[in-house]
Amino acid sequence: MNKGKQRSIGNIAGIVGIATFISKIVGLVREQVVAAAFGVGAVANAYAYAYVIPGFLLILLGGINGPFHSALVSVLAKRDQKEAAPLIETVTTLVTAILLVVTVVLIVFAGRFIDLIAPGLDSEVRAIAIQQFQIMAPLAVFAGLVGIGFGSLNASDQYWLPSLSPLFSSLTIIVGVGGLYWFLGEEINDPEYVKLGGVVLAVTTLLGGVWQWIAQQIAQMRSGISGFRLRFDWAREGLDDVMKVMIPATLSSGMLHINVYTDLFFASYLPNAAAAMRYANFVVLTPVGIISNVILVPFLPVFSRLTEPDKWDELKLKIRQSLVLTGLTMFPFSAIFVALSEPIIRIIFERGVFRADASALVAPVLLAYGLGMFFYLARDVLVRVFYALGDGNTPFKISILNIFLNAFLDYILVRSFEVQGLVFATIGVNVISMIIFIFLLNRRLNGLPLWEWAGVFSILVVASVVSGIACRAIHEGLTYFWGDDGFVLQFINLSVASVGAIALFLTFGKLLKLPELELLFNRVLAKLKR
Repeated sequence: MNKGKQRSIGNIAGIVGIATFISKIVGLVREQVVAAAFGVGAVANAYAYAYVIPGFLLILLGGINGPFHSALVSVLAKRDQKEAAPLIETVTTLVTAILLVVTVVLIVFAGRFIDLIAPGLDSEVRAIAIQQFQIMAPLAVFAGLVGIGFGSLNASDQYWLPSLSPLFSSLTIIVGVGGLYWFLGEEINDPEYVKLGGVVLAVTTLLGGVWQWIAQQIAQMRSGISGFRLRFDWAREGLDDVMKVMIPATLSSGMLHINVYTDLFFASYLPNAAAAMRYANFVVLTPVGIISNVILVPFLPVFSRLTEPDKWDELKLKIRQSLVLTGLTMFPFSAIFVALSEPIIRIIFERGVFRADASALVAPVLLAYGLGMFFYLARDVLVRVFYALGDGNTPFKISILNIFLNAFLDYILVRSFEVQGLVFATIGVNVISMIIFIFLLNRRLNGLPLWEWAGVFSILVVASVVSGIACRAIHEGLTYFWGDDGFVLQFINLSVASVGAIALFLTFGKLLKLPELELLFNRVLAKLKR
């Protein structure tokens, strides 16, 4: 929405980064509580499958940078604020009606959905998964409402609450599961209590989504940009513009998440694979989520304002800036996760019923996820450029291709690498998608400085490899010098090695004299001086 004063990209990134960091830290505590209570046992495995569709809808529809958020920001950023409330209420009414039908279908056919996702489950895990799935099905409605809330608040230049609100969901799970574990201890995995544990985990997940929506709704009402009013004004100006982006973007992102189903289909035949993928994926998504919100949230409105041909030169600069920032933030994390996957899993999860055997299962999966961090986020950056250009069809078409490509790669790679193969397949899909997106943008924007970009990223890749080797060497040296017995020594070894890797990587970046790195340093210093 057009306002008299627009926040700068740096200001938005700072707000989003801090709020998202807080949410992700609380989310990490949530995963630690779940891991301590259930390990990689029946409840955790069942939940990994039961949460696939409800969680997919929450991420797809309700997430920052999701299609609902992207569609509303791209449309409302070009309109006056007085037009917002009626349009948002009309979109909310339409979306809620559709998602209520989806919820009923999910509840009635829960068993069939679980069998479709994971045909290889044993009877105990299947029964728990079906019950959890039915409990969490209403998240479909709240996912849509939360996504609309994200887009509405961001378009009105509000970033703090939307970025912070996911912690509400995490807190409910921490309180519910943590409370149950407090009373039952490791008996929570006793056959007599397993079903109860599964119910508590599912109920708190649902309540967390409701709480997140309520918080956003209060903020929307106070800002005067939306209320509880039902509005059936299907001829409302702007509705077609929203749907023009929202529908293909939803389908496109949905097709991308079908790859998750494909992965879990194969994972259901591997012991405890789903739980291992869940824990490892969350560790990777903690920094990815923070950085993606810092990069994508402030850049999407900027992309949207530079879509006219006379502004394409500036658009190209912003695309480069967002991609280089992605590389500067993701590559060092990749180096750390690849070099220190086992120590990271040990220090994060090894407590309660999550022991060394579980770490040995999860660590190789974390290593695989670490290799693909840049490609995951960079692909999302390029997709948002197409959304800003008002083109949701191109990402949708590519996502359809990705479904078949992912299934083929899963089938090939799972034979040689088992659980890691499923992650390698996803990385392959993201790499190929990036190549296609860049090729199409190069044609559409009358050329991109691809050779210049290739040179920059080649050096960043080399810097990442060198940093990873140094990270491993530092950690092994410290472990040899004073051991790693106890949490304190493990934390010191991990922290020193990680800081060393990041410092070495940034030194490479400094030698390149990247303007993005200089900008990053200046903003950090400015924040520290305040």
